[in-house]
Amino acid sequence: MHVPDGFIDAPVSVATGAVAAAAVAVSLRGARRELGDAGGGSGGLSGSGGSGGSGGERTAPLAGLVAAFIFAVQMLNFPVAAGTSGHLLGGALAAILVGPYTGVLCVSVVLLMQGVLFADGGLTALGVNITDMAVVTTVVAYAVFRAILKLTPRRRRSVTVASFVAALLSVPAAAVAFTAIYALGGTTHVSLGKVFTAMVGVHVLIGIGEAVITALTVSAVVSVRPDLVYGARGLTRTLEIRTAAVAAPAAPGLAATAVSAAGRAADPGAPEVAAAPAASGLAAAPGVPLGAAARAGGAASGGAAAPASAPTARRSARRVWAIGVAAALLCAGVVSFYASASPDGLEKVAHDNGIDKKTEDHASKDSPLADYGVKDISDARLSGGLAGVIGVGATLAVGSGLFIVVRRRAKKAAAGPAAVPSAQHSETV
Repeated sequence: MHVPDGFIDAPVSVATGAVAAAAVAVSLRGARRELGDAGGGSGGLSGSGGSGGSGGERTAPLAGLVAAFIFAVQMLNFPVAAGTSGHLLGGALAAILVGPYTGVLCVSVVLLMQGVLFADGGLTALGVNITDMAVVTTVVAYAVFRAILKLTPRRRRSVTVASFVAALLSVPAAAVAFTAIYALGGTTHVSLGKVFTAMVGVHVLIGIGEAVITALTVSAVVSVRPDLVYGARGLTRTLEIRTAAVAAPAAPGLAATAVSAAGRAADPGAPEVAAAPAASGLAAAPGVPLGAAARAGGAASGGAAAPASAPTARRSARRVWAIGVAAALLCAGVVSFYASASPDGLEKVAHDNGIDKKTEDHASKDSPLADYGVKDISDARLSGGLAGVIGVGATLAVGSGLFIVVRRRAKKAAAGPAAVPSAQHSETV
């Protein structure tokens, strides 16, 4: 749904550019909270019960990975109708994995890389594309996602279902938004009803593909590291303490007491959610909030259990990051060669209805990576694959760099107020 230069007139392009700039500014501020609060809280799906600081450090590069993954999967056009294809927009996926504000930034980074390096989506239409593909999809998807979670049992399956429905609805919502923008500033005279019907009709079909990709990806991450999924926070999972984990002579009684307490607190109808990495000596079972169980395990073993879980969590996050990077490189470098060559939904609608009559040449048309191919490499498979790999690397670098900077600023802002009273106290003493 990348809008090229010439579809929308200059005044509306400037106006949507201002809207996009404001949305990005708000998202930068909101992302500080999302990245700064990552992984925090006890008793949640994360299972770490740790501080937000370490979670934020892990989430910042993972947000960059989400941007790179969206870039890669957007290269995989899938057929949706005769002569028409679709691709992932990514707003729903980003919002659910890393939060709505960070999600807007993820998709915006992707659109910027595509426009500047690959001549995909007009530069004068960058504001239109960010407003439509980053802001609208993310806001609609996350609102639907949260609404469904409030109405359904607090289970892992609910997260998957909510992801599917949110992604499904976000795509036609973007089609409606484009129709509204075209009504305000379209450069061709085409019946608004015709544009609306064609855009929404084809993008409902594309939304099905978006929903499948989003639900599968979210489900896969939740099953491995639910604490890394922003949209899954607040869902509770519980643990019981195993007596075998206690080595001290007096500890079996303590462990038995803890398990007995867990049994009294256990709710047979407790929600089932994905297991997260537990501290040594702990096992998933109904009854004890994960943070409380970790603290009890730490007390039973002299306080060593809680610190031991941090390196494990970091290693696990690195594995998720490595697998995600490998998947993105595989999609962009290899699988993209087999993607549908048919025009996407917007291109097809524009061609069939004459919306593309005033399309302008892209400012980056002479880029060495224009049209997702490396200039002067004649082999289509090699050229496209190499361009995809370069795109993944560039998006990963820019996205990760942006989110690390945002995270560090959030950390400084949080540390500032606490540091001032401490300094004043030392001077007084």
